[in-house]
Amino acid sequence: MSSRTRPLIAVAVLVPVLAALALWAFAWPAARIAPRDLPLGVAGPTVAAAQVERQLEQHEGAFEIHRYADGAAARDAIEDRSVYGAVVVTPQGPELLTASAAGPAVAQFLEQAVTQRASAEGTRVKVVDVVPTPASDPRGAVLNAAVLPLALAGIAAGAVVTLLGLRGMRAVTALLVASALVGAVAAVIAHSWLGALAGDWWVEASVLGLSTLAVGAAVAGLAALIGPAGTGIGAALVMLIGNPFSGAASAPQMLPEPAGAIGQWMPPGAGTSLLRSVAFFDGSAATGPALTLTWWAALGLGAVLLGNALRARRKDSAPTGGSRDLATVG
Repeated sequence: MSSRTRPLIAVAVLVPVLAALALWAFAWPAARIAPRDLPLGVAGPTVAAAQVERQLEQHEGAFEIHRYADGAAARDAIEDRSVYGAVVVTPQGPELLTASAAGPAVAQFLEQAVTQRASAEGTRVKVVDVVPTPASDPRGAVLNAAVLPLALAGIAAGAVVTLLGLRGMRAVTALLVASALVGAVAAVIAHSWLGALAGDWWVEASVLGLSTLAVGAAVAGLAALIGPAGTGIGAALVMLIGNPFSGAASAPQMLPEPAGAIGQWMPPGAGTSLLRSVAFFDGSAATGPALTLTWWAALGLGAVLLGNALRARRKDSAPTGGSRDLATVG
């Protein structure tokens, strides 16, 4: 096989493989969206609540039931992001509490599942949105659409730092500044202009910047350790795993396993969960995703510094061409 033929064969094989991988990563979770141990509360008198719980358990594996004493406790659990919704049994009839801010698709699914079954039994269910999405973005489309641009911004930051040959603290500083600016610009668009976020502006900008930094540092760190191929590996991980497994359009519990769990350990998924928490739930359940993003950023920046140190050590230990050993004459 000639040296000219090998690149052609490599491209002919690699492109379909990448296309198949991308199609699997994006289409498989989207085609298998359904509740899997979705946290759902049940509140009310013991006997009536037990009956509702038995009805919900008929959806085998769909719900993870949490019992609460009354509607107030169920509301608190929703606002703390312990559950996505709750069925409350009241003297006036069943009441469904949802939180569209935690995921409009989940709230819609709960409403359909509960109200349709109640309608078949001749019962009317009152639906209350405890934590609604902003009126300017009722479907939560902006937050969902923000996942891909932030991922691309992080990949671009890491790639540019690598292409420009920035190393050590210069690379770290460039990544920090670029991520902070991306966070500020994204907050201006999503919060100030579109009105899709309802939390503290500075906190939201920090989360958006940290999400970008987690991706950019990972890409630049891999490139610093293993060379230019690290840029492609980091970009592929974020785009083919992190983005489709993030659960931004629904919820991690709506994705097939283990996609939902894996997505929350990747920057896009953790960033989406953290942004929901600070924008709509006063920071509830923010610790886990915040730590995930921090670890990605810290390990990535550490890899950038480590790669620079290893490169400097190899350069110092390399023999110089200017020195010659004296040979004995005669």
